[in-house]
Amino acid sequence: MTKYEWRKQDKALYLPKAVPTLVTVPTFNYYTITGHGDPNEPEFGERTAALYAAAYGIRMMPKSGTVPAGYYDYTVFPLEGYWTLAPAAVRADGSFDKADLAYKLMLRQPDFVTPTLAADNLTAVQAKKANPYLAEVRFEALTDGNCLQILHVGSFDTEPASFQQLTAYAADQHLKRRTLAHKEIYLSDPRRTVAAKRKTVLRWLLTDD
Repeated sequence: MTKYEWRKQDKALYLPKAVPTLVTVPTFNYYTITGHGDPNEPEFGERTAALYAAAYGIRMMPKSGTVPAGYYDYTVFPLEGYWTLAPAAVRADGSFDKADLAYKLMLRQPDFVTPTLAADNLTAVQAKKANPYLAEVRFEALTDGNCLQILHVGSFDTEPASFQQLTAYAADQHLKRRTLAHKEIYLSDPRRTVAAKRKTVLRWLLTDD
């Protein structure tokens, strides 16, 4: 089988243009972890590292002599995250303290990964890695369904400009958000990409009516 590369096979899901776009996202399996607080703090980085350790445990199994049933070569999927704030945490001018953020981070897994394989892999990774947050990693099936998304290019702090585009489009098309949480998909490594060139997919989950 040809290597599965999400940038090629899933362009509609992960590589939208910098204008609001409607998309339907099916159910996928993910390794997930939840947290609370400023993403610039060390805890966020440790939780993210735990997710990647789990994901690469699956990806590298054949090199350790274990080939799961149905395994195929693939590129590890991009980091995604749901972000939300309690309404009371938002100030009158729309600003907020990043310490009040709640998040659920996730890395999609290929369809050959079963709950049993995911659990066995986590056990093996925990035996090799000292990251305490590995104990909080879960394996879940999640469905975004009907969504509105846009590619944001630039610093995370300038995302409100892209959200304004989503707001205007949703109002014009009479679309309603399913939840106040939004999803971000990180196409750039913030450690290696200058803020002005970072690419992030911003996604709203929509109601079906």
